[in-house]
Amino acid sequence: METTRFETFIDAIIAIVITVLVLKIPQPASPTLSAFLELNTMYVAYFISFLILYNLWYANHNLFQLVETIDNTTVWIYGIMTFVISLIPYFTIWLANNINSIPAETMFGLIFIATHILNTLATKSIYRNNPYNKNLQEINHDSYYMNLPLVLILIGFVLTYTIYRPGIYITCLISIILWIAIGRLIRRDSNGN
Repeated sequence: METTRFETFIDAIIAIVITVLVLKIPQPASPTLSAFLELNTMYVAYFISFLILYNLWYANHNLFQLVETIDNTTVWIYGIMTFVISLIPYFTIWLANNINSIPAETMFGLIFIATHILNTLATKSIYRNNPYNKNLQEINHDSYYMNLPLVLILIGFVLTYTIYRPGIYITCLISIILWIAIGRLIRRDSNGN
């Protein structure tokens, strides 16, 4: 399958999910700064989810600039990932409304983990099916650093289930920032800058 049509499809899905996500944020109860600030957990949860979605879009955009075709395995992995990311608005709002809820924290963390794993599997599938693509092979996507966000989320699970209920929420924020930074470093190193 050619990547241009597929990339357009993935871009559209991500744009729709981001739109649904922002529409789920409620308006403040009154037009005051204090009412606005009462929704702070909602804004942080939105920010985390937005960064996850934006990072997926950006990583896929850069990846699809280097390849022209993908196979059915990659399409299926992206299909599953599309299903998972379509759940992000639901679990983001559930978490934002229940910041101290272990089930809400758990589901938010699991969505993050599933998204990260599926993105990694899709990327590896693209690499595997383009073994002679010199530009693609110059990027070291097998870096162990790519697993640091997952390790951090697992620490968040331990925190949530032991001493600090919003542990997953906080480690998701740190993890997505780390995921973006690692991706930028890998792309920078592969470009020789």
